[in-house]
Amino acid sequence: MTERRVFLKTALTVASGIAIGQASTAFAASNSSLCNIVYSADNPGQWYKKVGGHAPKVSIQDNKITITTDHGMSEKHFIVRHTLVSESGKVIGGKTFSPSDEEAISSFVLPKCMGKKFYATSFCNKHDLWVTEFTL
Repeated sequence: MTERRVFLKTALTVASGIAIGQASTAFAASNSSLCNIVYSADNPGQWYKKVGGHAPKVSIQDNKITITTDHGMSEKHFIVRHTLVSESGKVIGGKTFSPSDEEAISSFVLPKCMGKKFYATSFCNKHDLWVTEFTL
């Protein structure tokens, strides 16, 4: 079970970084280019009824970024991971959750000189990868 979680954590981190870093220009130019691959509040695709509980919410206080996904956490349906990615595709941080966690909240301190645009991701075990783009 531990090996599976390590594999999932690594795979999700790499996938998030690649999907967002490599496609950030395309995403900014046309959100529809990533439909049914990466979901957002603006482009929820097949999950249009799931936006409220899946699109990550971002709060900013000084250099601390907090990502929240308002989603229940149960053994069968939960938020697996949050990742914070810079516009250049650098993974700033990530947090993997367990079904037993009460809520999906993570916080990250931004290093200096990381740019102005960022992506917060939230991965649900049933409703895929969601992203919220934000600018400082």
